[in-house]
Amino acid sequence: MPFYEYVSIDRDAGCDYCGEPVTILQKIDDPPMEKCPYCGQAVRRVISAPNLAGQNSRAPSTGEVEKAGFTQYRKIGKGVYEKSAGKGPDIISSD
Repeated sequence: MPFYEYVSIDRDAGCDYCGEPVTILQKIDDPPMEKCPYCGQAVRRVISAPNLAGQNSRAPSTGEVEKAGFTQYRKIGKGVYEKSAGKGPDIISSD
């Protein structure tokens, strides 16, 4: 499902929720949102850049993973994972 951004047609009349672009997860075949669910102000969908993963995308570095408070593991065998970043057990096994 894609994310869509909506903003109040009249930003001065919108609430804190719709006064700035708000991101909503919707099905492609869902009709566009017409009113703010909080204040009832008319909203419009904003065209935003897509988030594409591809040739120029990259995985986060070990430092970025640890700084964000996550633990990263890599597969080293069938059902066996080795910690590559963060806190936690060094090896996780399905056994």
